[in-house]
Amino acid sequence: MADSSRAARTAESRSRGIRATGRRRKGPTRRRRALTITLCALVSCVLLGGAGLGFVYYQLDGNLKGVDIDAALGGDRPDNVDNGSMDILVLGSDSRAGDNAKYGADEGGARSDTAMVVHVYKGHKKASVVSIPRDTLISRPSCTKGGKQAPGAQHVMFNTAYEVGGPACAVKTVESMSGIRMDHFVEVDFSGFKKLIDALGGVDITTKKAIHDPDSHLDLDPGTHTLGGEQALGLVRTRHGVPGGDGSDLGRIQLQQTFIKALMDQVKDVGVLSQPTKLYDIGDTATKAITTDTQLNSVNALVGLAKDLGGIGSNHISMATLPVTYDPNNPNRVLPLEAQNKQVWKALREDRAIPKSALKDSAGDKGGTSDYVR
Repeated sequence: MADSSRAARTAESRSRGIRATGRRRKGPTRRRRALTITLCALVSCVLLGGAGLGFVYYQLDGNLKGVDIDAALGGDRPDNVDNGSMDILVLGSDSRAGDNAKYGADEGGARSDTAMVVHVYKGHKKASVVSIPRDTLISRPSCTKGGKQAPGAQHVMFNTAYEVGGPACAVKTVESMSGIRMDHFVEVDFSGFKKLIDALGGVDITTKKAIHDPDSHLDLDPGTHTLGGEQALGLVRTRHGVPGGDGSDLGRIQLQQTFIKALMDQVKDVGVLSQPTKLYDIGDTATKAITTDTQLNSVNALVGLAKDLGGIGSNHISMATLPVTYDPNNPNRVLPLEAQNKQVWKALREDRAIPKSALKDSAGDKGGTSDYVR
């Protein structure tokens, strides 16, 4: 009886074009260092808050790009375990080709500046987001790109996985680190981020103290601001504009996580009936800006996912950074805190909240920005 019930749930999910269950196994230059976690977060916000956009997505199928992760990785993945949860790897590429050239020279390959594992809990009413810093030194598995084998490597930066093997290698690396099978992946870039923010009409941010960073072209006095795409990009890129921060990518992630929640609230406020033109612009811009796995590579699948996750509000999203410590041999790199990492991934595999003890000694979740933006 239990098997037939599970089969019915699976068939219903497939009819909406998505996999609605978790898949789990037991057991450079200043410009190039800009993290794009919030580019990724924007797409997550559209998915987590965008069920109302469905009626226009059906016109936009031709905008979407997809990568067949399952074909690329084959059986070399964590086991599928059906516990009602879902995991999405959300990536940001730092390619400087095309519209992104203004943010630095194109050095012949894209990297994922950072990544988020979005874990949606059973029932799909709440989620945890774990940011993986781009400079985390990890063991990278072997990957294949364009028919060429890239051997595995030890003690290399996390973002090199995307560089040597594209999205499939990034997914494989995260699955190797976590033991969690990613149900989906979504990727977006700098120019897509800016255009989406502008299509939304900007995002409201309140600064409690001044934030000034000439490198990011950011000049915000205390008060409430509606940030357009260029200013929003400056905010999520700044490392030196917040005196209370440590000037590192880790400090910037905290600032970005504050922005993510503001962005989610903004997406929730987009009216379906009152602003149809705005909704179409958002849908058109979003579908042009993102690359997904092939299971999400249709408006039908995106609408199904948006409806499934549309009840998750910003107050039901918990944010964390993978527990790390600064590398004593290179302050520009961070090392995973292995015991705490195991706690984080074990909790998500078991569909539990991340314990506070896992983050206690991490350099990634110390304060520094909360006094500046809310």
